[in-house]
Amino acid sequence: MTHFYGRNNELSTLSAWIENPSTRLISILGISGIGKTTLIKHFIDTHPLHFDAIIWKNLKLSNSLNSILTEIITEINVNIQNINTNKLLKQTLELFNQKRCLIILDNLEEIFTPQQYAGKYQPEHQNYQTFLQMITAVENQSCVILISQEKCQELISLDDELYPIHSLELSGLGNAATEILKNQRLQNQEHWLNLINLYETHPRYLQYISILIKDVFQGEIAEFIQENNLILTEDIKSNILLTWERLTNIEKQTLLKISQNDQPLSREEIKKLLSLSSLEIINSIQSLTRRFLLSKSENDERLFHLTPVLREYLKNVC
Repeated sequence: MTHFYGRNNELSTLSAWIENPSTRLISILGISGIGKTTLIKHFIDTHPLHFDAIIWKNLKLSNSLNSILTEIITEINVNIQNINTNKLLKQTLELFNQKRCLIILDNLEEIFTPQQYAGKYQPEHQNYQTFLQMITAVENQSCVILISQEKCQELISLDDELYPIHSLELSGLGNAATEILKNQRLQNQEHWLNLINLYETHPRYLQYISILIKDVFQGEIAEFIQENNLILTEDIKSNILLTWERLTNIEKQTLLKISQNDQPLSREEIKKLLSLSSLEIINSIQSLTRRFLLSKSENDERLFHLTPVLREYLKNVC
């Protein structure tokens, strides 16, 4: 069984959105391992949902929209005799209007093009764009949840005041991250917050580092902290590498230069560090924020910064 920690505010927000019959499209966004899939699974398991059908599709396993829509139609309407492959979208929307369905599309980033700016569809998956636009534009009583590491264009370009769409961007667990350390039975509770903050309250990073502390430091966080290093396990590196390989060369250059500075940088300061045009830098910054790799400073929105874990990865691996 997957352990679930905190996220009470996110669960309340989700509940309000999904209980509203006019909500048709929800995106759950955030970096790899932050807990997007876990959140939705927990929500479905613990909340009474008034849907005729709940269908989960993992795009890592199959990402052909035609195949997915065919499966959805047959799963919801087992007695259907004729599926017109030329009118799959029309049949699906009609079904979504006849029955209240909850459709989850997990790992949406699988249909985006690697080494291109965030959210750019692969040519063979352009039909998703039409599908998502039609979900919001055509009257129906169903809801689609997208789980992704990248924002898709529909959720950027559509005005959520005019269309029935919502986005939830996940960050770390905050204080609830202590439950991970408690569950792992780590020692030295007085050092828990130091460890949690060091790894940005990121659930997967903390899970990996907790296992390392148990394996090598006999569960003693105090001994681990004495190393005075932000240690990245091979699991953490592998997790970041998968995202790194999706980036454009310009995005990689941008991150590497920023990683050499401990302080947040403005766009103009980033520009001075790179031999790139203003447009390339603007596009790169925008794409990196849409991948949740670059964040605006809380104190000054003109400044951008990296998380300590990502900076450490870039300094030591790339």
